[in-house]
Amino acid sequence: MEQVRPISESDARNYNPLSLAFIGDSVYENHVRERLLLGYPNMLPKDLHVKAVGYVKASSQSRIISGIEDSLSEDEIYIYKRGRNTKSHTIPKNADLLDYKRASGFEALIGYLYLIGRDARLEEIIDLSFKIIEEGENHDEERQ
Repeated sequence: MEQVRPISESDARNYNPLSLAFIGDSVYENHVRERLLLGYPNMLPKDLHVKAVGYVKASSQSRIISGIEDSLSEDEIYIYKRGRNTKSHTIPKNADLLDYKRASGFEALIGYLYLIGRDARLEEIIDLSFKIIEEGENHDEERQ
């Protein structure tokens, strides 16, 4: 079987940003599911799914990108903004349009890092995303 990745940065930069988001969505969701399963080995799948949604929904990804934007390289910001600013042919059902666009940018960045083989940076961003979401959950619990 032919090796698919890593591809060159210049090739990845030429991909349609929504195609980067397409693969980024899958990569991010898989990482979330894996971490949740390893962290909660006895949790029922339906409960794992509910917990995973808290990480992968557009509003959460929008919050993540807000939390990490200052730590992105110029190249990463370029990819994020391309994904964010690309006109989508779908309209979000359960998301604010701005959150949806920012989430698309986040997913494009994840897809880009995955395709170019920057696995350490990808893991770093996913680690940060978990911290941001968990801090938000803890903050929400404190207010209740």
